[in-house]
Amino acid sequence: MAEGRGDGGTGGPTARRIVLGSQLRRLRERSEISRADAGYAIRGSESKISRMELGRVGFKERDVADLLTMYGVTDEVEREQFLAMVKQSNEPGWWHRYNDLMPYWFQDFVGLEESAARIQTYELQFVPGLMQTEEYARIIANHGRPELVSEETERRVALRMSRQKVLHRLDAPKLWAVIDESVLHRPIGGPRVLREQIEHLLELTRLPNITLQVVPYALSGYAAEGSFTMLRFTEQELPDLVYIEHLGGALYLDRTDEIESYSRVVDRLTVDAETPSRSRQLLSKRRAEI
Repeated sequence: MAEGRGDGGTGGPTARRIVLGSQLRRLRERSEISRADAGYAIRGSESKISRMELGRVGFKERDVADLLTMYGVTDEVEREQFLAMVKQSNEPGWWHRYNDLMPYWFQDFVGLEESAARIQTYELQFVPGLMQTEEYARIIANHGRPELVSEETERRVALRMSRQKVLHRLDAPKLWAVIDESVLHRPIGGPRVLREQIEHLLELTRLPNITLQVVPYALSGYAAEGSFTMLRFTEQELPDLVYIEHLGGALYLDRTDEIESYSRVVDRLTVDAETPSRSRQLLSKRRAEI
């Protein structure tokens, strides 16, 4: 499947919401209006304005129209552009039908993932979700117990497969994945499933936007203690962020010092790992061994 975003640059509704919030913040600051005063103008609070400017809540057209008036935006064309962005930011993403399966903290990640220009991910235990085969994903979804396959399991697999379409768009992001060598030996689903998964990785690495490197056992665990994903965006209003998932939720890191720290980790990983060419050789060798 190859499809563009079709919206002129900014990605899905999650990204549009953040961009819109950032633009409203700049207008407010330019007008030297406090968050408290802006909140009062739309029958809200200072915290509501803060959440809006961070893109963490949906927008109402009336609220945005009132804020634009307060901020001195009177040009009809400019106002219409803002209000059109409100409508776009409130459109449900393709993942909306899976909301009952996804915790709230993962919904934003899926929305931002499809808007990223570059995705850098490091995995210690499994093949990255964007690179998994359907059967490999199904085994993980049912915790290695085929007898637990249910309609919910199948929907979780369908969600993961839908996320992977981002890699085949006309404006597909660059995916740079680094995996621990142990991932190639962990028998997820048994020999056949693992072999097909490795074959799939070899196929993916033929795509111009996908790079895969393998960290050998000898250097495993030195650069990073756990898995993480870094998303980078072309839009100025969207900060680079690091996503770290844990048992009860996830962390989103976007402070400059945090991004710099993880950027150094990414650099170290790419040095410690085998080159992309050598990593492909390791994949081919491992496929032959299974």
